[in-house]
Amino acid sequence: MYIPTGFGTITPYFFVKDAERFVSFLVKGFGGTEVLRSLRPDGRIANAQVRVGTSTIMVSEAGGSYPPMPTACYIFVEDADKAMEQAIAAGGKPEMEVSDMPYGDRQGGIRDPHGNIWWVSQRLVQAPYSA
Repeated sequence: MYIPTGFGTITPYFFVKDAERFVSFLVKGFGGTEVLRSLRPDGRIANAQVRVGTSTIMVSEAGGSYPPMPTACYIFVEDADKAMEQAIAAGGKPEMEVSDMPYGDRQGGIRDPHGNIWWVSQRLVQAPYSA
């Protein structure tokens, strides 16, 4: 099986209204880098690829057979407090304040301007999750 560089076995793909604004949120809110953009004839985003850390996120303008579909994502960061501040400054709304969790993460949550929830998590221990 061939998987292109920068992609994982599963890659998040967001259909959102105002994909341009969503790409901007990923870049400003999570320090992403836009690596590819293709446009539809109407000038809207047909497909954009944004690299955030070790992951690639794909984005398209919602419409027709592909309406907006909010989701939730778990994003690992170096500093949860700083990442939350950055995401909020980029337009996210606090969903859960940052705090230390019993499973070894320092975590908070934000809802982006498109209704997606992002669990912003800093792993405090170098160990796998356990039950």
